[in-house]
Amino acid sequence: MNDTPKKGWLSRLSEGLSRSSKQMTEQVVATFVKEPLSETALEQLEEHLLESDLGPAATDRIVERFRDLRFGKGADEREVKEALAEAVAAELINHQARYEPLSGPRPFVTLFVGVNGSGKTTTLGKIASNLTSQGARVMIVACDTFRAAAREQLKVWAERAGATFESRRDGADPAGLAFDAYARAKAEGYDVVLIDTAGRLQNKSALMDELLKIVRVIKKIDPEAPHETLLVLDATVGRNALAQEQIFGRTAFVTGVVMTKLDGTARGGVLVPVAQASDAPIKLIGVGEGVDDLQPFDARAFSRSLAGLED
Repeated sequence: MNDTPKKGWLSRLSEGLSRSSKQMTEQVVATFVKEPLSETALEQLEEHLLESDLGPAATDRIVERFRDLRFGKGADEREVKEALAEAVAAELINHQARYEPLSGPRPFVTLFVGVNGSGKTTTLGKIASNLTSQGARVMIVACDTFRAAAREQLKVWAERAGATFESRRDGADPAGLAFDAYARAKAEGYDVVLIDTAGRLQNKSALMDELLKIVRVIKKIDPEAPHETLLVLDATVGRNALAQEQIFGRTAFVTGVVMTKLDGTARGGVLVPVAQASDAPIKLIGVGEGVDDLQPFDARAFSRSLAGLED
């Protein structure tokens, strides 16, 4: 047994975002500490922010904030990082919200959507573990009936979390499974139902039709369900995450975004344009493999970590 205390979330967030932070802040700090504010420095700032995938709109606003700050020749590293953190936070503060499945109707139904490989199944498993640790009765439903590997992975998570697992044979009707599982959960007094879905993108219309069919049958039991639809995005794909948000966002009636694998990329800034492009807020972020490495999104904490400020 390892007696080393587990690092706090903010420390793990800073560590997870270190690649993004290093790429962006070292260049930005060097630009403004070396010389007084100039148009050349602002042009370099714009270039660094775009390279970090913050997107053109947010980049323009952050550059203007820096122009207004008018850093002098005596600006130090901390001053520049604080300014950068505040600028990024300003871009995100109106795009955060909470995922609170235990504060709504019972059972609270959450639908998970996203492309295969985005971390969707792992995210669902982590949420299940967190909920059962709080004493909730949780049912996991494997509605990606086209991939045996997805079902097996979910089954492992269900066993680990102590959650009930519902699945069917290869090729079974996902909507039928969702309906039956939800009806059982309602009859037996479950607190939360977590539904995994397929994420094939080779045929977008068929994929969306399948998702909408699941939603339709669930609404036959409760017109308000699903109570949450979480879109899971992988930060390591960079700007492609924006394309995925556009594919799923409006068609699947997404109510919240989860950004995973922020520790695996040097371009964690992509969360900014994704948040601003989405009609749904960012609710959770992940910076590691552990159950505790998926946490509620806090715009200020994220921005400070991205700027290399660990406190």
